[in-house]
Amino acid sequence: MNGPLSLWIEIPVAILLVLSGIFTLASAVGLVRFKTFMQRMHPPALAFSFSAWCVTLASILYFSARDGQLSLHAWLIIIFLSLTVPVTTIFLARTDLFRRRIGLTAPGDVPAPLSELPNSAPGSEPLATLGPSMGSLKGAACSPKSWLPGVALAAWLQR
Repeated sequence: MNGPLSLWIEIPVAILLVLSGIFTLASAVGLVRFKTFMQRMHPPALAFSFSAWCVTLASILYFSARDGQLSLHAWLIIIFLSLTVPVTTIFLARTDLFRRRIGLTAPGDVPAPLSELPNSAPGSEPLATLGPSMGSLKGAACSPKSWLPGVALAAWLQR
């Protein structure tokens, strides 16, 4: 079918592509807005992944309707992205943490390596006794809430 597609196909494809643009814009704003590397690596990893999912679904809808049969070639791209983006994010976070520990970058609030933690049975010691870097994350430069893009975006919008 090479003629114009039905409006019932064009509208969801357009919505998915616009949604993809919004996710990409949110990713770019988060990348520019956040100050530390640990904060900056999450918007591209998460929001851009959602953006890629929207483009993939739009592509599957469009080409399936145009060809008259189910077209799943785009799934290969999104499966590859879904497998590699989290692994890359973990490697980048571990590299930054390592660089902070050996003093190549500003130390900030770096937790101690697992090998330096006190030897005790798991669960026998509360986190508050392990020191300020692990026990009291409140007010830290890289608090757990700053890692969540939705919470960080909501906090930024409330300013």
